Amino acid sequence: MACLSGPLVSSTACLFLVLLVGHLLLAANASNFNKNFLITWGDGRAKVLGDGQQLTLSLDRVSGSGFQSKNQYLFGKIDMQIKLVPGDSSGTVTTFYLSSTGPFHDEIDLEFLGNQTGQPYILHTNVYSHGKGNREEQFYLWFDPREDFHTYSVTWNPQNIIFSVDGTPIRQFKNMESIGVPFPNKQPMRIYSSLWDAEDWATEGGRIKTDWTKAPFTASYGGFSINVCKISPRGNSCAASKSTVTTASAGGAYSNNVNSWMNEEIDSTNQEKLNWVRQNYMVYNYCTDTNRFPQGLPPECNVS
Repeated sequence: MACLSGPLVSSTACLFLVLLVGHLLLAANASNFNKNFLITWGDGRAKVLGDGQQLTLSLDRVSGSGFQSKNQYLFGKIDMQIKLVPGDSSGTVTTFYLSSTGPFHDEIDLEFLGNQTGQPYILHTNVYSHGKGNREEQFYLWFDPREDFHTYSVTWNPQNIIFSVDGTPIRQFKNMESIGVPFPNKQPMRIYSSLWDAEDWATEGGRIKTDWTKAPFTASYGGFSINVCKISPRGNSCAASKSTVTTASAGGAYSNNVNSWMNEEIDSTNQEKLNWVRQNYMVYNYCTDTNRFPQGLPPECNVS
């Protein structure tokens, strides 16, 4: 069955049409980094371990390292298990994000800002729409992310973007195009992750620098789950002949469990969890920074 690409509405219609006709989905080893990702930079500092079941990124004075997904996606839920750089990680930034390309790119960011031993990491989040960001929110975490793997998630659908940590939502960015707020919903994005040096700003605004005697710094990736609309090589579509709505989970198989994320929003239970995080662990919210926006806060900040 053919489903032609077109603007956003047509792509979304194709997405659900694929489901309605019961398109068969391919099996895959979901937790295999070799099959789903490419190491893109670092000159050997990024390593895939255990037959593709784990991956590490390293940073030294010469270079950091990074990887990206082989495929592009338009909407999905992505979970990544990460154990952050242990010990003194001042000046380092570990990233996990989705991004399109070009000057008017879309991007959904999670950046983990390192700190001195015993001091908390800061999770820095941002959303870019049509090349415009400036929507930063920052959080402490309620655990030490250096000690074990934790799951960091992005749910991206036409209604909203939800950032979660171990299943607990920490941020929701709603689609408010109706009041003129750009929302990333037309450009397919890849998954990226990297470890790099940002000592000029990452820790206490750059006051604390990277201690290179502690190098190499290493972040570890223990697995992932990808529930997505995969984009055809021919462009932005959900064509049944080339693309499928797929779920890659720790169980190792793709399925068409799309409704769990395609329609996901914050329900009452998760709203309580979201409020708890924001009341107790939020470090910065652009929507309260009146000094930064003397002409008035962005319009989405005035919507309850």
